[in-house]
Amino acid sequence: MSTSAQRRARTVGLAAAAALALTVPLGATAAAAAPPAASAAVRAEAAARAEAAPAAAPADAPVTNLDHLDFLLDEATPPAGVDGHTTYRLEEEPALVMPWTYADARPGGTFERVGGGPLDPATGYWGQGAYNADDITRAAVVYIRHWQQTGDDESRDTAYQLLRSVAYFQTTEGPDAGNVVLWMQPDGTLNPSAEPVELPDPSDSGESYWLARTLWALGEGYAAFKDEDPEFASFLDDRFDLSLDALERQVLTRYGEWTVSDGKRVPAWLITDGADASAEAALGLAARVEAGPDGASATALRQLAKGIAAMSEGSVREWPYNAVLPWAQSRAIWHAWGSQMPAALAAASAALDDRSLPRPAVADAASFTTTLLTAGGPDNGWNPSPFDRVQIAYGADSRVQSLLGVAEVTGSQGFADLAALQAAWFFGANHAGAQMYDPETGVTYDGLQPDGTVNRNSGAESTIHGLLTALALDANPAVKEHTLGLTEVVDRDGLEWVEAEDALSTDGDIATPESWTGESSWSRDALTLTRGEHAVFDIGRDRTARWVEPVMWTDEGAKSASTWRAGRGVVSQLRLTGPEQGISPAPGVLLPHALRTVVPGDRRQLRVDVTRGAAELDGLIVRPLVSRLVLGGADARTELVHSAAVTPQRVGVGAGEVAVYDARGREMHAKVVRGTITLPAGGFAIIER
Repeated sequence: MSTSAQRRARTVGLAAAAALALTVPLGATAAAAAPPAASAAVRAEAAARAEAAPAAAPADAPVTNLDHLDFLLDEATPPAGVDGHTTYRLEEEPALVMPWTYADARPGGTFERVGGGPLDPATGYWGQGAYNADDITRAAVVYIRHWQQTGDDESRDTAYQLLRSVAYFQTTEGPDAGNVVLWMQPDGTLNPSAEPVELPDPSDSGESYWLARTLWALGEGYAAFKDEDPEFASFLDDRFDLSLDALERQVLTRYGEWTVSDGKRVPAWLITDGADASAEAALGLAARVEAGPDGASATALRQLAKGIAAMSEGSVREWPYNAVLPWAQSRAIWHAWGSQMPAALAAASAALDDRSLPRPAVADAASFTTTLLTAGGPDNGWNPSPFDRVQIAYGADSRVQSLLGVAEVTGSQGFADLAALQAAWFFGANHAGAQMYDPETGVTYDGLQPDGTVNRNSGAESTIHGLLTALALDANPAVKEHTLGLTEVVDRDGLEWVEAEDALSTDGDIATPESWTGESSWSRDALTLTRGEHAVFDIGRDRTARWVEPVMWTDEGAKSASTWRAGRGVVSQLRLTGPEQGISPAPGVLLPHALRTVVPGDRRQLRVDVTRGAAELDGLIVRPLVSRLVLGGADARTELVHSAAVTPQRVGVGAGEVAVYDARGREMHAKVVRGTITLPAGGFAIIER
């Protein structure tokens, strides 16, 4: 996995982010950072924002505003004669256009553009650089899409310049041809080995997220310029093929090979073992296939899509609730950033005319995404405990793009409505009541803390993903109108987390393990119970029965048994054997384990008694059979209810027009209601007032 998130250490104050720095790609956690503790004044400000949610923008006006991204753009002229690096018309146009990586907030609502890592005042160099390939590629996608949607000549010209820059970062010769250097200094000097160290190092020595994103940009670039500028499009296609060659020799030669990760059979042909990285490459491959016949691209797209689809896991009632997991080396991680796996499967399905590919995407949208929405939104990490509840634009946008992609390929209005609920995060429908994207300025703030504080920096990644959602809304006026009417969270009842060390009573031992295991994270402390020991937990009450999933560490080959009771009734006998390690980084695994039966909604206490071996508990995931999210605004109210039950459920809802969908997103019926509805097993309903 990439270590490029280490460059975010300048602004990240959370221990969890530091732990994840060894495994996440460029930009995955930075943006979220804010001071780790909020003062009473800051909390009061957050509460005031929640009470006075921002007014909705006019639904007929475009919400895409490129001003801030334009501000981030700058020029650099690379030194002459750099081996293996050139681009289109470099002699005639020696300057390259690129966005600065970060923009730190300054008094008066202004921003200062800054690079990654410490600045050396003597050289003007940053520890990592001023510009990076990950942001350049995604910025190119923004301007390409804006030009294609609006016909704007300035966006066309900027897309042209950014694509020239994308190509310059490519290595064009030698054993690493087609790979991509990640960083560039302000004077145009490439920095293949950044500080802190990225993996791969040098950054063009192997498969990477930036290789995947280069394919994304070049694929969409070729499709856009094919008729507009055939000569430039031909250059882009050649460079696309160059990176496709690198993908084929470094990744796709393993197509059809399977391996094991903590007992699960996983594909061996994903980019950096990542369905997330592979998804962003697949978006570019799909664009290239849609633009015209290309057998190599179609083959690569089908192969990556099959690998991504194979990362679907769980069920309606069991972790990770039909999500497509991002990393083959871990069964215990899901993160919102870069979670465009369903979007990629939808795009591949359309490009290849293959109706089988969206099935895991549909399950992700109907089961997991509804769980995520009612639990609080696009969290940075469920690892597997849902404790890294920082939220960033990259995560929110990835969910929006995935829902819209699934809506388009299935024709389901339900998924389009879910996309509107997720997109409302940008306009105030989040746990802070804070507007994260401002259509008046084009600023997208860098992150939202669990306590409601907002990181008011606005770097390239956040800006890009705020704009990608804005572009998607402008392209889907009905979804946009729905989104802009929803500016606050009115009510929420969904998945909850109970820390094991907060047990009401126990004779076990509490210790603080090292947070990052190599493939998962402990939320805080661990409670260890050995044979004959017990613990009693308060899981609260709910309107419905709950599924409970203890999150437990199991060493490879170790066996344990425990009995779980709610009152006098046995909920489950849980017998575990630690799975085969395989390619996972650690021998042992931290995973949720579903108890066999539900806990009634009126039972607050849950007891566990260990009868064999040892149980190492991180905590309990408590998930209602029926979860609920209500968003509102000045003149709108939308209620989402979804089922984790295996049988139909009678559910009380607010008055309004209701559309009920099954577990595959197919509409069952639509009508006006004033009390209760029947929710299909694993299905969801959306009620509008």
